[in-house]
Amino acid sequence: MSAAGLAGAASVARTPIVVAVDRPDVGSALELAAMLDPALCRLKVGMELFTAAGPAAVEALQARGFEVFLDLKFHDIPNTVAAACRSAAALGVWMINVHASGGPRMLAAAAEAVAGVARRPLLTGVTVLTSLDAAELAAVDMPGAAAARVELLARRCAEAGLDGVVCSPLEIAPLRAALGAQFVLVTPGIRSAQDARDDQRRTLAPAAALAAGASYLVIGRPITASADPARALEAIAASVANG
Repeated sequence: MSAAGLAGAASVARTPIVVAVDRPDVGSALELAAMLDPALCRLKVGMELFTAAGPAAVEALQARGFEVFLDLKFHDIPNTVAAACRSAAALGVWMINVHASGGPRMLAAAAEAVAGVARRPLLTGVTVLTSLDAAELAAVDMPGAAAARVELLARRCAEAGLDGVVCSPLEIAPLRAALGAQFVLVTPGIRSAQDARDDQRRTLAPAAALAAGASYLVIGRPITASADPARALEAIAASVANG
C-alpha cells in the first residue's frame, strides 16, 4: 500500500463498520444518517443514491460528520476510469472502488489518477460480487469456485497499486494470508445468524469476519431495514468490540 493509503487507513481505524445508505433520495438518506453515530460507522453511497442525487448526497452526509465510501464500481476504458476516479477523489470521499475485472491497464490508470490527490481516498477493486454463487458464475462463463477468481483479481489489484479489494467474507482469510497485513479487505455480505440473507450468497457474521482478517465491514439491511437502526448499529458495534 502507498504511504497515502496507509495514512488513510490509519485515520479511519476507530471503527470497521460501513453502513450502506441505499436510499432513493437525499432526504431519506439524511433521515437514516440522523439515526446513526459517526463515531460508530462510515456511510456507503452507492449507485441508487448517487444516480438520484449526485455529489450533493455525498456532500450532505459528509456535512453530518460521516466519512463516505463512494461505491460506484467504475468499469470502463482506462482513460474514462481514471477521469472518474479523479472526479470522485475531488469530492473528498474516504474510499472509492473500481471493478477489478477491468484489466491491468485500467487498474493502473485508476491508481495513477488518485496518486497525486492531496486528500487521497483509499482505492479498492471489486472482485466477485457477494450475490454470485457457483451456479451464477458458471452462467456467465466463469466456472468453478469464486475463491480462485477472487485471489487472481486481488493479486492484479495489488500489482497495479490499489490499496485493497472488496471481497466476500469467505475469501478474507486466504487473501489476508496471500497479500499481507496491510492490504485492505472490504467485506459486504455481513449477516449474523439471525439475519435474513436477502440476495447475499457468501456471508459471515461481523465478529467472525474481523477475526478472519477483514479491514472493513459493509452492512446494509441488518441495520438500515431494522425497526431501530441506531440500536442495530450499536449492537453490531458491541459484538465487534467483544468479538
